[in-house]
Amino acid sequence: MDLFDLTGSVAAVIGGTGVLGGTICHGLGRGGAAIAVMGRSTERGRARVAALEAEGIQAAFVEVDATDPDSLETARHTAEERLGQVNVLVNAPGVNSSTPFLEIGLDEWHRIIDANLTAVFLACQVFARSMIANGNGGSIINLSSASSGPPLSKVLTYSVSKAGLNNLTQYLALELAPHRIRVNAIAPGFFPAEQNRRLLSEERVRTIVEHTPAGRLGEADELIGAAIWLASGRASGFVTGAIVRVDGGFSAMTI
Repeated sequence: MDLFDLTGSVAAVIGGTGVLGGTICHGLGRGGAAIAVMGRSTERGRARVAALEAEGIQAAFVEVDATDPDSLETARHTAEERLGQVNVLVNAPGVNSSTPFLEIGLDEWHRIIDANLTAVFLACQVFARSMIANGNGGSIINLSSASSGPPLSKVLTYSVSKAGLNNLTQYLALELAPHRIRVNAIAPGFFPAEQNRRLLSEERVRTIVEHTPAGRLGEADELIGAAIWLASGRASGFVTGAIVRVDGGFSAMTI
């Protein structure tokens, strides 16, 4: 399966300390890539690296504040010193809240928008500059959400941030194509993870499952195939600007 062989690639996974980002780390690593696990939590980052190394995957933890361009630049430099030139960037942010619209304060609004959208914008800038300077192209994969459109009830700011991420993804696909950098997004449906676990009451899960043709929530491992496909220039070399939905049919369902 040479199309999906990532041997020689270096992937920086921002949010690799989380559930979904961490699973993608393992998937890309099993495909042959070296993995820079990036995030705020040193404890979780080192635990993720240990789990990757236990599988024989070359990996390093790099602490980063993805909302700070200087921190991102330092993290990129550190990752490339340890592992080599990054040619795959995965942005896997995930900050959520169920605060009703009329009660959302500016602090909460900015916290979620900054984590889910501004951080992706900044990371794409920092890593794209390096990919362009290196001259070998690359792949940027942003983690969107089924709530990006149509919007999902009870998570207004999160939905807005992911809708903006979709637009950013498609704009950057146009902007970076001359440099052979492909930019795509994976839009998961409902996968239990840190950012939504506390929002998934029994009643809400039942409503979601009833609206999902597959009849269940997703499993994190089910994102791996899409991630490997989009990371590989041989498998998806003509794919850019795509929003790949991995949602069990949720977005195709009406009544």
